Amino acid sequence: MKMNVLKHHFSHQAVSVFVLEKRLLDKFSKPDRDMILEVCRRGVTQLTRLRHPRLLTIQHPLEESRESLAFATEPVFASLANVLGCHENMPSPLPPDFAEYKLYEVEIRYGLMQLTEGLSFLHNDLKMLHRNLCPESIVINSNGAWKIAGFEFFLQSTCPVDEEPSYPFCDWDHSVPPLAQPNLNYMAPEFALTMMCDRASDMFSLGMVFYAVFNQGKPLYDNANSYSSYKKNCERLKSPHALSLGDVPIAAREHVKMLLSTTATVRPDADQLSKVPFFDDVGATTLQYLDSLFQRDNLQKSHFFKSLPQVLDKLPKRVKHQRVLPPLVKEFVNPEMIPFVLPNVLLIAEEASTEEYVQLILPDIIPVFRILEPIQVLLIFMQKMSLLLSKTPTDDIKNHVLPMVYRALESDTPQIQELCLSIIPTFASKIDYPSMKNAVLPRLKRTCLNTSNLSVRVNSLVCIGKLLEHFDKWLVLDDVFPILSQIQSREPAVLMGILGIYQQTLTHKKLGITKEIMATRVLPFLISVSIENNLNLSQFNAFMVLVKDMLCRVETEHRAKLEQLNQMQIEQKGAVEFSQSLNKTREPVDLGMSKVPEQSMNQIFGEFGLGSYLEPKAAGDIGKSASASGAVPSTAGKGVSLTMEEKERLSRQQLQVQMMKTQQPLSAGINSSIQTTTKQSRMNTSPLGSADGTKPQPMIQQSLDQLSLSGASIQSNLHTRKQQSIDLTSSLGCSIQPISKPTMNAYNTSQTISSKPSYNINPGFATFSNTGKSQLAANNSMSAMNYGSRMPQPGVSTVPGFMQASIPAAAGFTQPAATFNATFDGFQQAGYGSPLPPSGGVPQKNMAALDDLFGSRPRGLPMSQLAQQRSPSGFQQQTMMGRPTPMGNQTGSVSTQKQVTPVDDFASIFG
Repeated sequence: MKMNVLKHHFSHQAVSVFVLEKRLLDKFSKPDRDMILEVCRRGVTQLTRLRHPRLLTIQHPLEESRESLAFATEPVFASLANVLGCHENMPSPLPPDFAEYKLYEVEIRYGLMQLTEGLSFLHNDLKMLHRNLCPESIVINSNGAWKIAGFEFFLQSTCPVDEEPSYPFCDWDHSVPPLAQPNLNYMAPEFALTMMCDRASDMFSLGMVFYAVFNQGKPLYDNANSYSSYKKNCERLKSPHALSLGDVPIAAREHVKMLLSTTATVRPDADQLSKVPFFDDVGATTLQYLDSLFQRDNLQKSHFFKSLPQVLDKLPKRVKHQRVLPPLVKEFVNPEMIPFVLPNVLLIAEEASTEEYVQLILPDIIPVFRILEPIQVLLIFMQKMSLLLSKTPTDDIKNHVLPMVYRALESDTPQIQELCLSIIPTFASKIDYPSMKNAVLPRLKRTCLNTSNLSVRVNSLVCIGKLLEHFDKWLVLDDVFPILSQIQSREPAVLMGILGIYQQTLTHKKLGITKEIMATRVLPFLISVSIENNLNLSQFNAFMVLVKDMLCRVETEHRAKLEQLNQMQIEQKGAVEFSQSLNKTREPVDLGMSKVPEQSMNQIFGEFGLGSYLEPKAAGDIGKSASASGAVPSTAGKGVSLTMEEKERLSRQQLQVQMMKTQQPLSAGINSSIQTTTKQSRMNTSPLGSADGTKPQPMIQQSLDQLSLSGASIQSNLHTRKQQSIDLTSSLGCSIQPISKPTMNAYNTSQTISSKPSYNINPGFATFSNTGKSQLAANNSMSAMNYGSRMPQPGVSTVPGFMQASIPAAAGFTQPAATFNATFDGFQQAGYGSPLPPSGGVPQKNMAALDDLFGSRPRGLPMSQLAQQRSPSGFQQQTMMGRPTPMGNQTGSVSTQKQVTPVDDFASIFG
């Protein structure tokens, strides 16, 4: 008979299908063949009617066709005879799991106990004799349980139920083939000696099974299907020295001798045998209790499951998989028992291989992952998370384990949250980035911000710190850092956790913090929390170390960036100067690098002791000063990049320089229509002459000649840039004076004049000198003074082609005698408040605006005369570097008139 393991069509459960092909019986005669088939039909039919845990279960009744007989049972591993070494009906070669199969002592003890319980059911409940109990009729199912089968020769009691059972005797029939009769090696001796049978006959057969199990499947006597040999061996059993029990354990020897006695009354019955000390084994008792769990209440089960881990250590792995695990997983349907059952299941899983875990354990615990109540279930899983992660496949972790972790994070139990936070970093590598960003991190944020438990908050920060290596830089900067600033708690443990996250991010080679984030977000926050009163000295020092490190990094990176920009500006300026040196007739180009704001700032903030830091230095000097002050050495050009706006601006400037280099020089031409006129001053003095009306000095005359020549060469551009000239003069609020001889004052007093020019205009440029607002106003005042000798006027450059720009004088100061309207490179500069006349015209100055600015005066009286009238007799108010100085013989009282300082003068002019 062949056996195949298949799945039931309706229940989809695994079943074993036994098939007997009739062609295998062709070697027998037809009567013998029919008799063998009838015996098979009788045994299967009888077994189908019986239901007991110790009897083989029929899943599908017998079906017969012309070629075979077939029926289905519960999954069967093999018969006891196959396990004990009888491989006649086994496939060749043997299956790997069967070839290495070996019965453990606990399996033998409990298997014999199961047979005893099965015989007790037959004898006491059914009043039935099996009459063929042997290893061939004992089946071991897939769970390792021993089941009684082979009911082909059973005998039913003929007495009423309430009377002592009596069984008919069936003698051995020599005409019937041995396959159709019981096995003589295990048949009781009374069948040959007394010609009767009783329940004790099955107990004798059980005694022979005892002997065979402990002696490699060999029976006490091998009769070779010979009835005569059987009778002889039965006679030998009467001798007390005939029994040699071999390897039968000492604890069972005495009872085995009783079972093999030729006197039926000496043999113990099934109930008596089940109570012998041989079966008082912890392993066997535990397996027996597991098989009867359905009969116990929850309290009894809970006590048993609590003590079960102590027994599991003594059981072999196969026994735990086959005999312990199935009844345990059946208890998962009872939620109240899961906290007691689950630790034992996971304990078995620790010893199982990955394949065994996936095949035997994981399918049963996947539904348990979704259980929220009782809360102990999540707690147990969190404690055993390392086991689950090490043996659960990646797909199952993502689909089943991670959702359980997310539910644990959302739990209200702090202990579960802490366990969950401690185990998340251990399997972070198995979490994909989208799940980490969209599932794990938001839950960590809610846990950290919403919990009222300090330990949970600290563990949340520690968990985030351990997960940083699995984040990218921008996830940390955009999502993690805002969490830290939202934490309101200021306990030292929380602050140190925040500090650790910043430290880890700053030093991690994959992450890092940009200088902008450090300067604008991190450093202000760290400095503010570092002065919390809860921090001790060592914790404060830890904050300061990180703050100083960040400051150093910000300083180093930003200095390197500025040095790079400075170097590029120097190179660009050098290129411009080189271009101008090649073509001196070319118009200089203003690249927006005017130093007026910078010089003004230097002078203003120099009063605060910052002058040395504001003075422009070369890149090398900057590095020296930085190193001298103890700063971190600059790393210009080493990994520091400019922003896109800075690069675009530099690109435009470089393009402008290139265009300058390719521009053709202007051709010099003489335009006879250019006329330079002057207006008589209110003091009737010539601006180009001395006080006595003599001609201008030769150097000044030469400058005028060169100016006329330069003006003639650039007259062609006058009309195209006329509007730009108007805007320029309006924005500056100044006029252009012609170069004239200084005029001597009435007292012929010489003054020491500063040699610094106040306001120079280069051809095509208008730049301030490196003096501040006050000096600019003072120099403007000096430009309007009269001098007693023919000396160069301060603030006027005598280089040909250069002119001085004057600013209207304040009240009490001498107004310049005349103004000069000059054009250069298409630009025409007019006096303050005067419109630009048509080409060739002379602009007329309008002083009414200044009259309104400096106060009322008599109608028609010039400003210069008004200033002289307000000066005390014998003195003329004069300004030297912004201070009023008495004129004449330097004696006498100083005027008590309210002085207008250069700064006030500057502010009043430019608004």
